Amino acid sequence: MATSLHLLEELSANGRKRLLDYGAEVEFPQDTRIFREGRRADRFWVVRSGSVRLDLGVPGHPPVIVETLHCGDLLGWSWFFPPYEWQLSARTVSRVTALEFDAARVRRLCEADPELGYELAWHVARIIGHRLQRARRRLLDTYGPYGLAPLTEESP
Repeated sequence: MATSLHLLEELSANGRKRLLDYGAEVEFPQDTRIFREGRRADRFWVVRSGSVRLDLGVPGHPPVIVETLHCGDLLGWSWFFPPYEWQLSARTVSRVTALEFDAARVRRLCEADPELGYELAWHVARIIGHRLQRARRRLLDTYGPYGLAPLTEESP
């Protein structure tokens, strides 16, 4: 049985409440670049509605779409680990509403509450692993000699 990768669903009730206290509702119009690979990562979002595409720059080629995020998905993880630079880029596919979190404030919260910090780090690490596998498969499909079978929800 697959476990959800939706951050807020996976946090304990107390952890979720503490984190939500730091969130602010924001909205992005369709076709808005939310962040760009290599730039400073000083915030993150949990998508409430709409869709966001994550893409990876490949020198000499168009960006490769790694994944499309939807309601409940964590948008951005680079804020959690130094050097706090985006590893991917993100653009809205449709109008998006999200909860926005200030990264420095959440990192300070994690330092003050090590139990929450551990819980958040564990879930963010799982999401990073998932995204790394998606990126790897997309790159192999796009640039590999034979490609791979299509990604499915059951893919590791």
